[in-house]
Amino acid sequence: MTAFERAVAGPEALALVTDECVKLSKSVRGEKALRTGAVLFVSDVVEGVRRVSHNALAMLGLAAVVGALFLMGRADVRFDLESQALSWLMERASTRAGNVAGAAGDSNVELLAMAEPEAIQRATAINPAELNRQQSNVAYWLSSRYNVAPEPISRLVQEAWDVGHRVNVEPTLVLAVMAIESGFNPFAQSHVGAQGLMQVMTRVHQEKYEIFGGQRAAFDPVTNVRVGVQILKECIQRAGSTAGGLKYYVGAANLSDDGGYSARVLAEQAFLRQVASGVKVPATVTVTIPQAVVQADVHAKPAASPASALPAAPAASESVQPAPAAPVARRPEQVAMLFPR
Repeated sequence: MTAFERAVAGPEALALVTDECVKLSKSVRGEKALRTGAVLFVSDVVEGVRRVSHNALAMLGLAAVVGALFLMGRADVRFDLESQALSWLMERASTRAGNVAGAAGDSNVELLAMAEPEAIQRATAINPAELNRQQSNVAYWLSSRYNVAPEPISRLVQEAWDVGHRVNVEPTLVLAVMAIESGFNPFAQSHVGAQGLMQVMTRVHQEKYEIFGGQRAAFDPVTNVRVGVQILKECIQRAGSTAGGLKYYVGAANLSDDGGYSARVLAEQAFLRQVASGVKVPATVTVTIPQAVVQADVHAKPAASPASALPAAPAASESVQPAPAAPVARRPEQVAMLFPR
């Protein structure tokens, strides 16, 4: 509006224009304030989300670290998780294999459906190469002598050394008892109920199996060895000598003789000691120790070591016959004399 127009319009028109300008200015400021508020709101929301996400990720990271540390200290939990993951993968693989080969009748499909990757954990077997030279010599010799695979025998040799040293019973004596009692058959059972590798009277010693889950643990080879060695140690301590302890072990403590049982065990141990020391002993060798030697050991004073009263190792060339393999038959009247209650 020019000066002339303002003069012509008068004060009223000027006031009206001024009001319009003020309203327009307020409207502009309101819109600007609204935009500023919206931007501030949005920025606050974004910042809040960022902080929450950052804290959540930090918590997840912390939880992962704690979980990893927990799994490092719990091999059983880690194994279970690995087994579940592997089982899931095997199921998926089996399903895919079935879809692909179902029409062709592939015989491996049914086997895949029964896959159990953790079955290896139940096997009582190790690689003989994991043993030291002494134990390895014994494992291979026993494997050949009793016609059993070296892997399970190696695990039993390892266990005999471990538990034998733990309870102060010579490992070769433990293995000799297993050899004579069961021929290394973990499922052997006598007519009076002696069971497993060391032919333990399960019913008589059932309380010893409780910490292993019950009487059926007698057929777990490692458990049977552990229980049997404990019983053998108690027998030796009561008799005061190795041969006397063997007489208790076979249930002939109150009889005049044990039918040659202790002689056979001691002979087998003598061969095992030779093999462990590196002597080449034929796998078919056997020998009978004179009864006079056994009787002398029965009446001997307690020795520093349960196996210290052994006779001298027999020569490997004395006799060659098949090795004994059948479980020792205990007389029913002898069973209750193992440990009178």
